Amino acid sequence: MLSDFVQTSDWKTEKHVPLIECADTVKANEAFNVTVSVGKEEPHPNTTGHFIAWIALHYVPEGSKMSIELARCEFSAHGASAAGPDAGPAYTCSNVTVGVKLAKSGKLYATEYCNIHGLWSSEKAITVE
Repeated sequence: MLSDFVQTSDWKTEKHVPLIECADTVKANEAFNVTVSVGKEEPHPNTTGHFIAWIALHYVPEGSKMSIELARCEFSAHGASAAGPDAGPAYTCSNVTVGVKLAKSGKLYATEYCNIHGLWSSEKAITVE
């Protein structure tokens, strides 16, 4: 199973764990922001040779066995250029903010892919009132 290869840990000590930041409780069907970042406490290098390729955010409503993909963001600028690796004028940072509306409590799941260290995941329960 693919889940056997997904890594998890504490985001404060591991630079690859996606951190989900949003309110713990939100109002039903009212927009709120969810930010997912990689490397908040322990910075990830994001160089030509070592970078976060993408972050995805999923939601699983209570009682459901199916996830809903809320967002997927691909990061394309890692310092590559004709002048060589890490010589480019632009780098993307590994964070994304998404506006979301939920009708039911459940869990948010963030996954990210590092080109060297593979898949990483985290989750956060969210209560909808």
